[in-house]
Amino acid sequence: MSNSSSISHFLLLALADTRQLQLLHFCLLLGISLAALLGNGLIISAVACGHHLHTPMFFFLLNLALSDLGSICTTVPKAMHNSLWDTTTISYTGCALQLFFFLFFISAEYFLLTIMCYDRYVSICKPLHDGTLLGSRACAHMAAAAWASAFLNALMLTANTFSLPLCHGNALGQFFCEIPHILKLSCSKSHLRELGLILFSIYLVFGCFVFIVFSYVQIFRMVLRIPSEQGRHKAFSTCLPHLAVVSLFLSTGIFSDLKPPSMSFPSLDLALSVLYSVVPPALNPFIYSLRNQELKAAVRRLMTACFQKH
Repeated sequence: MSNSSSISHFLLLALADTRQLQLLHFCLLLGISLAALLGNGLIISAVACGHHLHTPMFFFLLNLALSDLGSICTTVPKAMHNSLWDTTTISYTGCALQLFFFLFFISAEYFLLTIMCYDRYVSICKPLHDGTLLGSRACAHMAAAAWASAFLNALMLTANTFSLPLCHGNALGQFFCEIPHILKLSCSKSHLRELGLILFSIYLVFGCFVFIVFSYVQIFRMVLRIPSEQGRHKAFSTCLPHLAVVSLFLSTGIFSDLKPPSMSFPSLDLALSVLYSVVPPALNPFIYSLRNQELKAAVRRLMTACFQKH
């Protein structure tokens, strides 16, 4: 038996048992990471350099790309290091920092997706109020509120998780530090404080989810009233990327957290954790750029300018 004061490191779940599979996982994670860095980096550069993209939708997209970069840089490098060097250890401080930054960037992404839904709602349902409801100052305040809320949420959850005494070893059943797996190591009989904070986070997540659903109901009702087919298609094309990203983000996270215990297998849990923590940051840039002609044109101009300089 040990407590948290005597734990100097945690043991993460190995991605594979054999050396060949470990190296294969390293290569796969490296490829996904490079795709995420390239895609999100291009979006950030294109929006920052393209003055015609300085609109609320692209401003929030830039913030979303930053959260995606932060999210994948929090979990993947340590997993790649462990796969390459055949180790599973992470220090106590490193685990706390990884948990904090993962919660911070994931929370920021969810809050930003909620704000982006509001942006679509105003643009389609209240276009005459677009300039007042989504002015530059209002957008900056909303983005700042999303990042600040994510910071406070991550700080409270991380501080309370690591304030609990741990006496059930130091082996985590996950390839990165996550609250449910750390709580399994706790010997505290009372989790009321932690449970209260988790319930608060759940209510926050549910509130954002209800807002997103309500907004899209109003958006679809308004779009269906547009008389021209071209107008409906244009309105839908601006909503579909956001809806696809939200669906990917929520479906993977919800299924991973709420799946029945009978479906809990180490291999399935590992696959789901990779699906909701690693895949979305790499896919989001491609989902957004797939149907957005302005963004694709800006990225092409940016890449052309870079090639011409070299």
